[in-house]
Amino acid sequence: MANGKHVVCIEDEPEMIDLVKLILGRKGFQVVGAMGGREGLEAILREKPDLVLLDLMMPDMDGWEVYQKMKAEESTKAIPVIVVTAKAQSIDKVLGLHIAKVDDYITKPFGPQELLESVEKVLARQSPS
Repeated sequence: MANGKHVVCIEDEPEMIDLVKLILGRKGFQVVGAMGGREGLEAILREKPDLVLLDLMMPDMDGWEVYQKMKAEESTKAIPVIVVTAKAQSIDKVLGLHIAKVDDYITKPFGPQELLESVEKVLARQSPS
């Protein structure tokens, strides 16, 4: 199912991008890493990925700002977003999923299986196949 699917991973930690590339790459995903919000937004506009993995806590432009800009843009607003954050409080999760309508939410640290399940679940909702 995953073959050739494009994922943009927006993170401020290179190790996290490498980890995501490793986990998803093994399943045939094409992962483009972007360091920080501004670069991430550019990558989304350029790549038009099937899915975005978005870190919330970033120095230059935080994840919510990236998300809002993405959703305001006609060409990118339909792209599903999985928020990845170290903030594990349940209230944040509830707010993120219900108010912002993000597609899913994973908290760091996460296991490879958790990431894969989230990505596959969200992509399965997107395609009728």
